Amino acid sequence: MASDHYFSATPASPEKLRRIRVPIAGREVTLSTAGGTFSPDRLDAGTSVLLGNTPTPPPAGDFLDLGCGWGPIALTLATLSPQATVWAVDVNERALSLVRRNADELGLENVRAVTADQVPSDVKFRTIWSNPPIRVGKDELHNLLETWMPRLDERSDAWLVVQRNLGSDSLQRWLTTTFADGFSVHRSATSKGYRVLKVHRQGAPPTEPSELVTP
Repeated sequence: MASDHYFSATPASPEKLRRIRVPIAGREVTLSTAGGTFSPDRLDAGTSVLLGNTPTPPPAGDFLDLGCGWGPIALTLATLSPQATVWAVDVNERALSLVRRNADELGLENVRAVTADQVPSDVKFRTIWSNPPIRVGKDELHNLLETWMPRLDERSDAWLVVQRNLGSDSLQRWLTTTFADGFSVHRSATSKGYRVLKVHRQGAPPTEPSELVTP
């Protein structure tokens, strides 16, 4: 069905639940996937490149997996940083259901699989990791990033993986221009035809309390 994509809110294709073995935070686990979601048969190459070329996330805070699919990025973040709250955001309700199921199976209580409108508006993110849905189209992708990048906390990083032949270099130029004020953008890694882009939000260092002076 032409209108049934992994970025459909309610996929019309048969669910066809399946079980696959994937690496999550350094160990092989068995997770559930289904038809009508992104890359249901395997961990896709782009996500693999992102996970292999991104430093360890902060120990705590609110994290965002934008376009989470069935959850490999969110589950990795939640495993590496058990004190964090990981917001796994997608439009696809079937994918979100799978994230919840997989998080339960791994005993991860710090994953919140939700649609965008369910993320509290005051939440700022200590990190954003994303294999963004390039195939939604340039305008929709740009709108998505313009919505979420400003919610990156000060002195925090976002990490995006984009295939080179699907416009990674032009997206890097757009990010640099669009977020010129208070952000820096650079290519962090290149592997298997993918670019990992790092978006850093600048900010003043935290104010240190004044030393007490004894008279």
